[in-house]
Amino acid sequence: MRVGFIGLGTMGAAMAANAARAGFEISAWNRTPGRAPELAALGVHQAPSLAEVAKASEIVITIVSDTPDVEAVLFGPDGVAKGAAPGTLVVDMSTISPSATRSFAERLRERGIAMLDAPVSGGSEGAQKGTLTIFVGGAADDLERARPVLESLGTTITHVGPIGAGQAVKAVNQVILAGGYLGVAEGIVLALKAGLDVQQVVTALSGGAAQSWVLSNRSGRMLANDYPLGFKVALHRKDLRIALELAGETGTVLPISALVETIEAGLIAQGHGDDDVSAVARAIRQLSALPG
Repeated sequence: MRVGFIGLGTMGAAMAANAARAGFEISAWNRTPGRAPELAALGVHQAPSLAEVAKASEIVITIVSDTPDVEAVLFGPDGVAKGAAPGTLVVDMSTISPSATRSFAERLRERGIAMLDAPVSGGSEGAQKGTLTIFVGGAADDLERARPVLESLGTTITHVGPIGAGQAVKAVNQVILAGGYLGVAEGIVLALKAGLDVQQVVTALSGGAAQSWVLSNRSGRMLANDYPLGFKVALHRKDLRIALELAGETGTVLPISALVETIEAGLIAQGHGDDDVSAVARAIRQLSALPG
């Protein structure tokens, strides 16, 4: 199967590599030429344009930063829609607006191009290991076409409803994560201020109801006050703004998400937008008179 990848950032490059290792014929494009040169050794062809990737592919996967970026790569002057033949399937694995996703799918449908929205959870670690969780919106038969490729990228693939539903589920995911990161950050800072052995506290809590992925995988960063890139604060804030927009459309009140979005906006203003999202602990440390 011939598969195109649009976007070779931290997530996209690792995903393209896994698809290539699984035996798919991969063409790729990135806004900044020369990104992820290691893919050449896996046989990935980096095409000169979006349209060329689309022409070479039966399935085109897009994974870029935000809603306007998806629109640009799909419908720009030399975009995917220009090069894709009728019958091509676009799988957008970015995290973007559910309502915009539905609009993009309709515009592609008018050209005879099908679309799935398939945002992911699992971060850069999951992308590298091929263990992503994938939330898929769209037609069931389109998912079956894409399933062999998706199985090379993730271990849990769930069809959650019609087009746009995948993005809505991802919004829920990011809302829950926001609370998880903030709760662990507050707990770590409270333990520090109380003079406790924080690593011992984490070990003890990991055997009870407070256990979570964030506690296991990010509490150490919060304790060290060092936040190497896993998932950028700036991108999580973007995701929360999408969730808050959906909340406005549905009449839902999300006080924790609104608070975390405000905290992340402050971190970005301080120059920490490229830190891992666990850097919310930096803000709690600062508020609690600890070095931040």
